[in-house]
Amino acid sequence: MSENKRSNKSEYSANNIQVLEGLEAVRKRPAMYIGDIGIKGLHHLIWEVVDNSIDEALAGHCSEINVEINTDDSITVSDNGRGIPTDLHKKEKRSALEVVMTVLHAGGKFDKDTYKVSGGLHGVGVSCVNALSSKLTATVHRNGIIYEQEYNRGIPAYSVKEVGKTESSGTIIKFYPDQDIFTATEYNYETVATRCRELSFLNAGITITLRDHREQEEDGLTKGETFLSTGGLKEFVEYLDVSKESLIPKPIYMNGEKGGIPVQVALSYNTSYTEHVISYVNNINTIEGGTHIAGFRRALTRTLKTYADKSGILEKVKVEITGDDFREGLTAVISVKVAEPQFEGQTKTKLGNSEVSGAVDTCVSEMLNNYLEENPKEARQIVQKVVLAAQARHAARKAREMVQRKNILGGSGLPGKLADCSNKDPEACEIYLVEGDSAGGSAKQGRDRIFQAILPLRGKILNVEKAQEHRIYDNEEIKNMITALGISFGTPENEKALNMEKLRYHKIIIMTDADIDGSHIRTLILTFFYRYMNDLIEKGYLYIALPPLYLVKKGKIEKYAWSDDDRDRVVKEVAGNSKEENVNFQRYKGLGEMNPEQLWTTTMDPKNRSLKQVTIESAAEADRLFSMLMGDEVAPRREFIEKNAKYAKIDA
Repeated sequence: MSENKRSNKSEYSANNIQVLEGLEAVRKRPAMYIGDIGIKGLHHLIWEVVDNSIDEALAGHCSEINVEINTDDSITVSDNGRGIPTDLHKKEKRSALEVVMTVLHAGGKFDKDTYKVSGGLHGVGVSCVNALSSKLTATVHRNGIIYEQEYNRGIPAYSVKEVGKTESSGTIIKFYPDQDIFTATEYNYETVATRCRELSFLNAGITITLRDHREQEEDGLTKGETFLSTGGLKEFVEYLDVSKESLIPKPIYMNGEKGGIPVQVALSYNTSYTEHVISYVNNINTIEGGTHIAGFRRALTRTLKTYADKSGILEKVKVEITGDDFREGLTAVISVKVAEPQFEGQTKTKLGNSEVSGAVDTCVSEMLNNYLEENPKEARQIVQKVVLAAQARHAARKAREMVQRKNILGGSGLPGKLADCSNKDPEACEIYLVEGDSAGGSAKQGRDRIFQAILPLRGKILNVEKAQEHRIYDNEEIKNMITALGISFGTPENEKALNMEKLRYHKIIIMTDADIDGSHIRTLILTFFYRYMNDLIEKGYLYIALPPLYLVKKGKIEKYAWSDDDRDRVVKEVAGNSKEENVNFQRYKGLGEMNPEQLWTTTMDPKNRSLKQVTIESAAEADRLFSMLMGDEVAPRREFIEKNAKYAKIDA
């Protein structure tokens, strides 16, 4: 009997072949269509709908887009475009609105006359949103009539119907993300605001309004912002560089069309030591770069090198100048519009169209050449910055080599304070970067020695945002981190690139006190990782430990709480039927106040602990925030703190 069962199970026939109808495929494999089913995928639903409105704007038919986060975490996106067509689709024999909303690969983006350029080119956008929503309502204002259709998990509840008259035009999409699919259901206001701001810079003249009905401002009005950029990319660069000291008075702006490809570039130089180039294709952030970045870098290096050679500034320079030197202190935004983009790379965010490289190269070299000729003073400042960058790079290489050589000469080369783990498999191992020796002592005693390593850090590490690279490697705590992690710098392709071949831990956990000093140390460490070890963040190796803030006690009952709200809930729970005054709670000011057992139970035990993975939603916003928080300018930092103070828990 059992053998018969087994043979039936292993049988592979036509009966095993499943055909997924309509939007079923999206619901079965959502990550294939939107990337993931976590917080990123949740927000991606908004962008799929907003991108349709942006495409209407690019086609010249839309000037206003509204995004609303409703109290029940549903989303409403409306625009004043032409409205999705509602007339009968000849082939499908039903309303075009229903076809767009329920059929994959159905849209107006395949017809080159309807949309010359578009972000959404696969026709999966809004139908995917529909498939992954427990409920979605599409309302269309078109030809003086209001049309409506409702869907449940992608299935129409009724045929498209007329529900009223109108004098306006446009589309309103309201959707409820399906809680059975998504692991996260709460939208983050800042994530949505960052993308709306980005879209307004990339599409000058379009008004994008964001409202969050879940929260009210102090004046009683709904929380929200209106984004409208008239300067486009120039304003984008100024926004990114708000806390940096500029070398040139205004960003250099280039706008042209080569080979039918519109190219926009804005760039500026500042006194920082980092390069920050972000790129977009049809409003999609190409985080992995591509041919447009290659064309830009080639043109920038060649044009500046030619000018520098002619000016004679390079004659006395003793170090060799490379392409990297021309980009130190550079902030640039590149935006190209491509009729049929080809994406490659892991995340499908790397442009592969070879013709774009030449178009960007030609456009940038022509316009940059004109700028340098017309602005000799600024041109000279840029070239002098390049020379300083080359000298600093030379010094940094020597400093990096020194750190790496010491490791080799010093036997194991591991820092004396490191308490290593016995397991040598990087995937299984984790290292805690702990603030102070006392907390480090508790962590060493409380840890699981098999897979947990502890590296205590003394005091505040160097603020790398304000230091030249070669100075960074002189800092003892930074040297200890580099050595303990087992990483080095330099690959055959790039001398500055992070070499992770000998990385010893796949979980790097920052563990600091839950007070202001602890937050500062954490931010300093994060700045270092973001600027010099970004690949570790990209790979998902960096985490922040979340130690509890409170210990709640009543008799022999002890429970921990991680926030003020959590504390209030636990106090009620522990009190039960008795008075809450009988429940005591202790506020932990630092990790050193916990004994090893408590630290293990709350913060280090994989079964109970809370870890927050460090991710980068928007490279542009991350760069701006680090520059602003760790730079010299006080005013933007104060504004940021005031704006976000209500989210902070400060010990008075």
